[in-house]
Amino acid sequence: MADDCYSCRQESDLAAAAPSERVHLTEYWRAAHAFNSSLPGWLILLPRRHVTSIAELTPAEAAELGPLVHQLSETLHAVLRCTKPYVVQFAEAEGFAHVHFHLVPRMPDLPSDHRGPRVFHYLTRPESEWLTLDERNDIAVALSAHLRSG
Repeated sequence: MADDCYSCRQESDLAAAAPSERVHLTEYWRAAHAFNSSLPGWLILLPRRHVTSIAELTPAEAAELGPLVHQLSETLHAVLRCTKPYVVQFAEAEGFAHVHFHLVPRMPDLPSDHRGPRVFHYLTRPESEWLTLDERNDIAVALSAHLRSG
């Protein structure tokens, strides 16, 4: 665990964490709803141990990644009725170097000027526009239920 890593700090107290911080847990990966999103269903998929490069993943972590991205993508489509999920990985922001993948639901009514890489507009909105914890938890519970059922 890296002390300056937001993701590691969240991982250290999952028992007390909100449902939005533990949408889906496996031995190697955790899916959470982005805390600073104004777009419902914006998921973050991250390894449960601290790594800063995809090249650092163990063979077991890497083997689980593809099927898990597929499973989460199918879940976003089924529950939120998104057209498709975008999958993006940078891990460059200060305090967020921990490898993480953004799974972003591309909704049918998403304005054309917020499609593709411009979808990050929804992470740059003022805090007053972010989804509330209750909203994120409601989405997390629905996504989790679908994942368990299927």
